[in-house]
Amino acid sequence: MAPTYDGIIIGTGQAGPALADRMNDEGLKVAVLERQLYGGTCVNVGCVPTKTLVASARAAHVARRAGEFGVIVDGPIRVDMARVKARKDEIVRRSTTGVEGWMKGLANVTTYEGHGRFEGPNQVSVNGQTLESDKIFINVGGRAFAPPIPGLDEVNYLTNSSVMDVDFLPEHLIIVGGSYISLEFAQMYRRFGSAVTVIERGSALISREDGDVSEAILEILTKEGIDVRLGAGVDRVEKRGDDVVVHIRQGDVASEIGGSHLLVATGRRPNTDDLGLDRAGIEMDERGFISVDDQLQTNSCQKKRKHRHTEPFGSARE
Repeated sequence: MAPTYDGIIIGTGQAGPALADRMNDEGLKVAVLERQLYGGTCVNVGCVPTKTLVASARAAHVARRAGEFGVIVDGPIRVDMARVKARKDEIVRRSTTGVEGWMKGLANVTTYEGHGRFEGPNQVSVNGQTLESDKIFINVGGRAFAPPIPGLDEVNYLTNSSVMDVDFLPEHLIIVGGSYISLEFAQMYRRFGSAVTVIERGSALISREDGDVSEAILEILTKEGIDVRLGAGVDRVEKRGDDVVVHIRQGDVASEIGGSHLLVATGRRPNTDDLGLDRAGIEMDERGFISVDDQLQTNSCQKKRKHRHTEPFGSARE
């Protein structure tokens, strides 16, 4: 007989652990599923590691400006990227193990380390075992999205996740994308000492912000020596010797940019393509995002609520 729970939480990103903790406090029996690293995107490849790297980059930036404050630094400022990465890894490790210990320490929570997939509206399988619950919460996050750029599959490019493994200083980092993630890495690596070029197909950086905000950010980055190409569409990329070359087009003008490394930071996609959502009758939009109402209920959950009363937590995603 399949184990039955008051709630099943798939994923331990930002929402999952807090929800599990609250349900545990209510005395509810909960199953928490994690297929890879406890803490999800923010802890492992998002907020925590990037802000740790930003702090190291800022330290180098301030040290280079020490003379402006009357502080004398004898010799050039050098950055040991291996030590920078080691510091980042240790901080991430503490955060990840902290979330894992939190989940495994909750009296009413059972953790399963494996990939959860729906087998039906109330069933989830993990590691060959089927779990059942009337309330299933999807907290699976997303991953880096790479657009279909010709030649991209023939070069070794970085994403916002794989760049976390870099323990060296790229000579010239080319970044495709001009939004939050890309600009964070652009300033970071420029301050570490890399030459950096940002390619953005739109007419402004972080175009969803007000125009004056975009202009201010462009001015800051340009003053730090970052080469920003706006209105630049990428036609193709190619490997040329040890370098990567990006062919761009600005209006009718075609040109190419050569660099040592390429970072593709053009957005993220949801981790919903291998959850078996069709088996539960859960609808997604054309981009793979789960369709929900203003209470974060899926269409499957909405159908159930029409037929029976639900207890607290029934309004969350199922």
